[in-house]
Amino acid sequence: MSIRERLYEKVLAEHLHRHRQMALVSGPRQVGKTTTCRGLSTAYLDWDNTDDRRVILRGPAATAERIGLARLGERPPVAVFDELHKFARWKSFLKGFFDTYADQARILVTGSSRLDVYRRGGDSLMGRYFPYRMHPFSVAEIAHHDLPRPARIVRKPHRISDADFRALWEHGGYPEPFVKRDARFTRRWAALRRQQLLREDIRDLTRIHELDQMEALVNLLLERSGDRLGCANLAGDVQVAVDTVHRWIDTLCGFHLGFLLRPWFANVPRSLRKEPKWFLRDWSGVADEGRRAETFVACHLLKAVEGWTDLGLGEFQLGYLRDKNRREVDFIVVRDRKPWILVEVKKSRQQPSPSLRHFQERTGAPHVFQVVLEAEYVEADCFARPGRPLVVPARTFLSQLL
Repeated sequence: MSIRERLYEKVLAEHLHRHRQMALVSGPRQVGKTTTCRGLSTAYLDWDNTDDRRVILRGPAATAERIGLARLGERPPVAVFDELHKFARWKSFLKGFFDTYADQARILVTGSSRLDVYRRGGDSLMGRYFPYRMHPFSVAEIAHHDLPRPARIVRKPHRISDADFRALWEHGGYPEPFVKRDARFTRRWAALRRQQLLREDIRDLTRIHELDQMEALVNLLLERSGDRLGCANLAGDVQVAVDTVHRWIDTLCGFHLGFLLRPWFANVPRSLRKEPKWFLRDWSGVADEGRRAETFVACHLLKAVEGWTDLGLGEFQLGYLRDKNRREVDFIVVRDRKPWILVEVKKSRQQPSPSLRHFQERTGAPHVFQVVLEAEYVEADCFARPGRPLVVPARTFLSQLL
């Protein structure tokens, strides 16, 4: 099976056509950022390449010469700066280059970590860029070849093959293991990726030195995808301070090992005092099938809310719901500060959870779903019947996202 076209090729092509601002493309290691951006570029500079690094260090003028801005062309060249966040003064460099050459070139910047994690540059890039957060393959990305539009953010349902759905479930959505579909390769690839993240990215780009203890924390987190995090217990297990665990988890989120979801309240500061839920970004590494099902849907929803936000389709956020009586709903999607979608995930259960109705009455969310992983695809729009909890197949619901 060959590498498929990515949704993000269209996202970035549209950006280059419509905007003069830089596109800052962040996302996990090996999610396909470099491949996607290089396919759109006319010039490519990689900070990890010593020759390219020398050019960047000589400043914007030398970089403009390398890109060929002095040559006449039908349209502005597209320059890609790869892994530039490893440069201590990357913000200052980009500000100078953009302010001088913004009308002569289009700029894509990639980074494995969040490009806003390391605030090493003193100069602001405000107004000079738009961020785009890249995610692995999803059901909807396999099903659709167009971008969502403001008139219809959720897509029409579309079936993907059983082989593709099984490959997503078993091997995850990262391009290499998804395409190769070999269990031994997937295990080795995932283990090496975690090791590179810890022993290369975090070692080189942070001041964290206790890598053995951080690795112990990672091993605990690999078993707890979908759990509410008790940092005090984790701190005791790895023998560090609670504040250190908080800091390390923020770092692991910044490098896309996982992400945190907080309980949603209309009063947002109140939610920040409650325990967040932790999810891995690679669901294929979750051994327990119930946890994997929840993580699988969590990753799809995160991709949707971040993608819709990055495309300018609204302001979206993802959280979960839990009350003092321990009633809980796995996910809530908030659209423009109003509850929009409630989602409970089950592997096979076909009766709606009572918590869905309870929280629908309190939030007023129009779309309420119990998403069942093992249910067969149904050719029907999940969003066509708002107003009451609905049991829907994951294959249908997820095909309507991003």
